[in-house]
Amino acid sequence: MRILYLGNNWIGWQVLKWLKEQGEEIVGLVVPAPSKQKYVGEIKQAAGLPADQIFDGSQLSRAGVKKAIQGLLPDLGLSVLFCYLLKPEFLRIFPQGVINLHPSLLPHNKGTYPNVWSIIDKTPAGVTLHYIDEGVDTGDIIAQEEVLIEPVDTGESLYRKLERASLELFRGMWPVIKAGKAPRHPQSKETGTFHRTRDVEAIDEIELDRAYGARGLINLIRARTFPPYKGAYFTDQGRRIYLRLQLMYEEEE
Repeated sequence: MRILYLGNNWIGWQVLKWLKEQGEEIVGLVVPAPSKQKYVGEIKQAAGLPADQIFDGSQLSRAGVKKAIQGLLPDLGLSVLFCYLLKPEFLRIFPQGVINLHPSLLPHNKGTYPNVWSIIDKTPAGVTLHYIDEGVDTGDIIAQEEVLIEPVDTGESLYRKLERASLELFRGMWPVIKAGKAPRHPQSKETGTFHRTRDVEAIDEIELDRAYGARGLINLIRARTFPPYKGAYFTDQGRRIYLRLQLMYEEEE
């Protein structure tokens, strides 16, 4: 199977490295523009491809880029934490479609920061392998795994759990996908949740003169605790004061 890999971040690196260890054929690599790149140096090294087989994800709508990718004759596209919406004409390049690994339990928390919203909205957390369609995380589901949210979890610790679960789910399902026997379960178009990046920005400020429920305020601060990112804050004398929450279970006697 000839694979075009679209990846970013640590899990994007780990999935690609694992595929290469299995001897899979990666014919092309698409990475985000420099401003959005994370672990891209490691991803490129793992891919081991020449420069003319590596593409800027922000340029996929250009005719020359599309033609170059078509020339690679990919059978399948694999997207892992890739941060661009893929258009229908791009998706049609791949005879076996494009599959995405998303760190939420779809249809809950489509879009960005699913680790944050699972804590704040008290929606189930998990990871999903699904086909990409014209929407954002709305395609047919291949497989899912729920991840437990504990009272001591922060946005960071839940994110790490989702990373590990993502890698395990992908490894477990890859033989079925490779054999062309991946199941497809349509998502409901009327249920679930969706968030954009600006939705997190809108909740980050804690208003000192506003009344908050204790549970909601704790969930907000812990969901946005992810050093070194700044997260939730309040403003005092014109300066922002950022908060991080440390949680731990009581020691058992």
